[in-house]
Amino acid sequence: MEKGQRSLMKTHFVFVHGLGHGAWCWYKVITTLISLGYKATALDLAASGVHYKEADDVKSVSDYVEPLMHVVELLPPDDRLILVGHGMGGLAISLAMEKFPKKIAAAVFLAAYMPGPDFPFSLIIQQSNQGLDFLKDNKYKFDNGNDKPPTAVYFGSSFLSSKMYQYSRAEDMILASLLMRYTPMFHDPQVLKEATLTKQKYGSIPRVYILCNQDMSMKADVQQWMIEKNPPQDVKVILGSDHMVMFSKTQELCSRLMEIAEKYH
Repeated sequence: MEKGQRSLMKTHFVFVHGLGHGAWCWYKVITTLISLGYKATALDLAASGVHYKEADDVKSVSDYVEPLMHVVELLPPDDRLILVGHGMGGLAISLAMEKFPKKIAAAVFLAAYMPGPDFPFSLIIQQSNQGLDFLKDNKYKFDNGNDKPPTAVYFGSSFLSSKMYQYSRAEDMILASLLMRYTPMFHDPQVLKEATLTKQKYGSIPRVYILCNQDMSMKADVQQWMIEKNPPQDVKVILGSDHMVMFSKTQELCSRLMEIAEKYH
C-alpha cells in the first residue's frame, strides 16, 4: 500500500450537527464515506439527538460541547481528524480546535458559524439573526424571563420545510420533524466568554468553509461575511443546496470532503 493511501485510510471525519438536530442527520454522508474506506463518527451534543440531557440542563457552552470534547480526547492519536461542523456545530468544532490543536488535521465549517480570535461568536449571532423570518410554529423557552432572549428553540415543520429543507427530499424533512428537540441557545455575554479562541491554537489548524448558496437559514450573504471577516485557507461552494446539504446534496458534499481529506492528510 502506498504512503498516500495509508494516510487517507487514517483520515477520520468527526461530524457535529447544528441546532435542533443530532448525529442522525449525517447517516447518508457517513454511509458513503465508510463505503469508500474512511473512518467517520457522528455524535450528539448535549440535549440533542438521543443525548440524555434536556435543554434546561445545559447551562453553559462547555456543557453543550462536552460530548465532542470527550470523543476527540478518546480517539487514537494517529488518526488524522477532520472536524466537520454544520450550523451551530461550527462553534463546537472551534472550541475543540482550541483545546486539541495537535490532534486535528483540518476543520470544515459547513454553512456554519465560524468565530475566530478576533471575530466573536456574539457578533455572528447578531448578524445571522437579522432578516431571518422565524415562523410562528417555532417554539421557544425563556428560562431567564420573557424580557430576555430565549434559552432554547424547537423548530416547527413550517420553518423546517421552508428555511432548512426546501430542496431536500420530503422523507428527510419528515424524519427531522419526528426527531427534532428543544436545543439550547446562547446569548448571555458571560456565558459566551467561554468561547474564546487564540491564534496560537485555533489559528494553527487549516480551515475550510463550504458555502451553500441557496441556504435560507444561514443565508449565503452571512456565510460570505464570515469568510471575509475570518478568512479560511480554502472555500468551496455547493450550488443549489439548502441548509441541510447532507440531505439535499449528499454526493456533492462527500466529493468536497474527499478533496479536503486528500489535501490535508
